Amino acid sequence: MDNMDTRDQVVALAGSLFDRGYSVGSAGNISVRIPGGYLMTPTNSSLGRLDPARLSVLDEDFVHTAGDPPSKEIPMHKAVYEARPDTGALVHLHSTHVTALSCLWVPGEPLIPPLTPYFVMRVGADVPVVPYFRPGSADVVDEIRDAARRGPAVILAHHGSLVAGSSLVAAVNAAEELEVTAQLALLLRGSQPRTLDAEQVAELL
Repeated sequence: MDNMDTRDQVVALAGSLFDRGYSVGSAGNISVRIPGGYLMTPTNSSLGRLDPARLSVLDEDFVHTAGDPPSKEIPMHKAVYEARPDTGALVHLHSTHVTALSCLWVPGEPLIPPLTPYFVMRVGADVPVVPYFRPGSADVVDEIRDAARRGPAVILAHHGSLVAGSSLVAAVNAAEELEVTAQLALLLRGSQPRTLDAEQVAELL
């Protein structure tokens, strides 16, 4: 079987995300760049119950070539890979705290302040938010492409997160960091927390 190590890594890391509550049911999806195209989690599949032999295979144009039918969220993934050519993998989650925070988003205002150094280093100091679009809609492509040019993480209003990394491990780590920082932001909401200042952020970036 081709790319067996990558397939096993997708199953292991997806299962870890599922086991810790970062996805439920068939929510969320993952894609990884491979020679000649991409591996992707199939449509309506659970991140906790993946079969490495049934992962979707897409060519360089995101055309399905083997395995089970891919996630309907292909347009989102394609937009990020186009905007960030160095991307090796993408993780899309409906994790609780990011999604909750996205429902409080006021357009024009930053959603998560720079609270910790690891948040800044892994996902950036200002994670852009894309307005709500129906899941699977191709209309979101331009918005996501523009947002992804600003940093590796994008928050989708009323939906969840889309996080890029140079590798699958890097993307998973960044997605977890985003979720934990969203939880901190919610815990601190209504207070006046001290955030990292501009000089400290610049040093980290």
